[in-house]
Amino acid sequence: MTPHVVPDPQAGAAVKAADRAHVFHSWSAQGLIDPLAVAGAEGSYFWDYDGNRYLDFTSGLVYTNIGYQHPRVVAAIQEQAAKLTTFAPAFAIDVRSEAARLIAERTPGDLDKIFFTNGGAEAVENAVRMARLHTGRHKVLSAFRSYHGATSTAINLTGDPRRWASDTGSAGVVRFWAPFLYRSPFYAENEQQECERALAHLEDTIAFEGPQTVAAIILETVPGTAGIMTPPPGYLAGVRAICDKYGIVFVLDEVMAGFGRTGKWFAAEHFDVVPDLLTFAKGVNSGYVPLGGVAISAEIAATFDKRPYPGGLTYSGHPLACAAAVETIHVMEDEKVVEHAAHIGETVLGPGLRELAERHPSVGEVRGLGAFWALDLVKNKETREPLVPYNAAGEANAPMVAFGAAAKKHGLWPFINMNRTHAVPACNVSEAEAKEGLAALDAALSVADEHTV
Repeated sequence: MTPHVVPDPQAGAAVKAADRAHVFHSWSAQGLIDPLAVAGAEGSYFWDYDGNRYLDFTSGLVYTNIGYQHPRVVAAIQEQAAKLTTFAPAFAIDVRSEAARLIAERTPGDLDKIFFTNGGAEAVENAVRMARLHTGRHKVLSAFRSYHGATSTAINLTGDPRRWASDTGSAGVVRFWAPFLYRSPFYAENEQQECERALAHLEDTIAFEGPQTVAAIILETVPGTAGIMTPPPGYLAGVRAICDKYGIVFVLDEVMAGFGRTGKWFAAEHFDVVPDLLTFAKGVNSGYVPLGGVAISAEIAATFDKRPYPGGLTYSGHPLACAAAVETIHVMEDEKVVEHAAHIGETVLGPGLRELAERHPSVGEVRGLGAFWALDLVKNKETREPLVPYNAAGEANAPMVAFGAAAKKHGLWPFINMNRTHAVPACNVSEAEAKEGLAALDAALSVADEHTV
């Protein structure tokens, strides 16, 4: 594939100038950033106005699960726009109902009612509200090493440093340590110990907080930005049992892990567990039009049969977003995208990343499944000291900056968070594209190796 536009640096400069004059960017010191001006994208690639093409190993923000500009989904949005561009959420709209039906068919268990939001953070906000109203309790337990969104409740539930500036300390949030054997907080020597000790720690936390005060436990089924730490066998089933024991609502956040990313429609299928509430967004329509939601169990839905649910959004179930979701799900079925994600993970990404780990002293651990992988970069494999400190900035983060620059030089746009790089391409990435990405990572890791001891 080649860029679909003739390089036009002057146009790119104009785009960047307008951006710098008027756009206020997320998570950034505005005067210290230099956003790339993007001219176009298709499939697994995007390109700038200078004609430089990049293989996107970030899938946008881990949401273009079927790649950029899939013609069927683009056409579906256009057709819906010609038919009914928008309509208020209180009405029954065919495409909204169909999107809900298709999603409910694929969620685990009896999560058959769908509350639509505009994205993942709002899905988490509403899931927590539902849990609190259903139980009459206020506290919510969430894990360190997690991310649940940037709205008020969601950011307080988040366990990474993006929370710190907005943490009120009064949102009823209690944090605990989830399992992560490579950097175990429980001094475990194997997955079984890590699982048992993590569950004991969680139950102790509940006991000391007062089980009667805890409305919900929220977990990313497979944590995403925090490091793609696949939970050990038995852990999520153990959390489910704890929730049942104390009457606590179990919420799984599948905003990033859902819709094929792990090689299943939802990551919960890997662990044979059914939550009470499941949040989704991103891959539901490959991010083409903003959409998220909560899949709700029959028991919790029944709470609001006669009692009004006190929540809603102007654009809940927006027709354009729902049309994109309907066609995205059909594309994923017809093109076997979920099966392909599992296959590419098992045969190309997983083996290829593990081979890189054997050759590069900077790679401490490889974790993941499907099209959802992380490389934990270290200064020393024996000590497991991270390549850069936790939440590093400035000069302390220089090794990761150098790694990222090297990846881009070799045509790969990397996903970097702290001391990790994630390999999260489109779920329909081809074998050739995946191998191209691995080759670029190989070259970039040589730069990271220079910072090991």
